[in-house]
Amino acid sequence: MSLILFVGSLIMLVIIFFKNPILSQLGKGNPFVHLLKKTPWFQSHWGAGILLFFMNTVLFSATILALYIVGYFVIPYVHLIFMVLAVCTSIYLWASVNKAWHGSKGDRLKLATIGSSFYMGLTVLFTFLYITLEPSYQGEDIFMQAMGLFLAIIVTTTAWITCFFITGFYQQNAEKIR
Repeated sequence: MSLILFVGSLIMLVIIFFKNPILSQLGKGNPFVHLLKKTPWFQSHWGAGILLFFMNTVLFSATILALYIVGYFVIPYVHLIFMVLAVCTSIYLWASVNKAWHGSKGDRLKLATIGSSFYMGLTVLFTFLYITLEPSYQGEDIFMQAMGLFLAIIVTTTAWITCFFITGFYQQNAEKIR
């Protein structure tokens, strides 16, 4: 389990540091980027941030539902496939929002703060649940609950930071070079 967390964290760091080549792959032929660029309300940092917030909410909820359903089957490692697909889809959506939105640096940071606040809220919630975790009866072992909450804190914190950096910081120099 710790190896999976370590490898996942390394991959997310690589994605954060090399986001400009990833963003440049979302070129002029991307229909989702064109749809967002044409939408007038999307160019407001509030509109784009709220859309990003709801996209994060829907994607997280769909992933939790898929993992819950897969939990009923006895097929090993299928849940890992769903988690990798959720990460790839999240990065694609975040990069699309970044590529489609144009505005000042301050407004871009506001967009990123609004959009990634879903994961910040989940991190705060899971941290609160972790801190206030108590056994419901004498002698109950709460190790697995604590471990699950700890992993949830790691996952949501990573998603929060990655969403904020991908949508909030974009170097225009990478686009000028091409």
